[in-house]
Amino acid sequence: MSNGRDEGGRFSRLAWARQVHGNHVLLAPGAPAGNRPSAPPAWQQLGVGDALIGTNPDVATAVFTADCGAVALASDRGEWAAVHAGWRGLEAGVVERAVEAMVDRGASSLTAAVGPCIHPECYEFAEDDLRGLEDRFGPGVRSVTAAGTLAFDLPRALRTALEQLEVSVLDGEDVCTACSPRFFSHRARGDTGRQALVMWSVAS
Repeated sequence: MSNGRDEGGRFSRLAWARQVHGNHVLLAPGAPAGNRPSAPPAWQQLGVGDALIGTNPDVATAVFTADCGAVALASDRGEWAAVHAGWRGLEAGVVERAVEAMVDRGASSLTAAVGPCIHPECYEFAEDDLRGLEDRFGPGVRSVTAAGTLAFDLPRALRTALEQLEVSVLDGEDVCTACSPRFFSHRARGDTGRQALVMWSVAS
């Protein structure tokens, strides 16, 4: 984990949430008066949620994953959202809720990027769970593992969920967390570590 600094900007507070694979969206607050971006960033847990909307350049937002998808959303108004979305979150509608929350705040154009997550070759799945996801996101999310068993295509489902909401999806790093030693994977290796998607504005 870095100290939250980047040559493109700095922030005084990093907001995160207790993730529960649900659909609750949280709004990150502004930085308290007197906080100095030159000081080490303070961590602030906002409560239970799986998507965090940021509006203040002094406050970054973060979600953590170890096979689930991390979705970065940016609006034409300069707001952003970090979204934690595995299959349960997709089923609960976390992507839709995050997009709706940004649109409700006035965004008319959204762009998204999807971070590394588990891919179907490593993601064996139960028929009963897959059926509902397939009904919602189309037959393309049904796949097979490297061993030939039934699988769920999480990257395709995430992209489909965003495209259904007319969100423009950028090409990202298309890497399977279970296959690559560069990333934590709870499912493949039982890792307790997590990747962090951290988002903030470089606006002054």
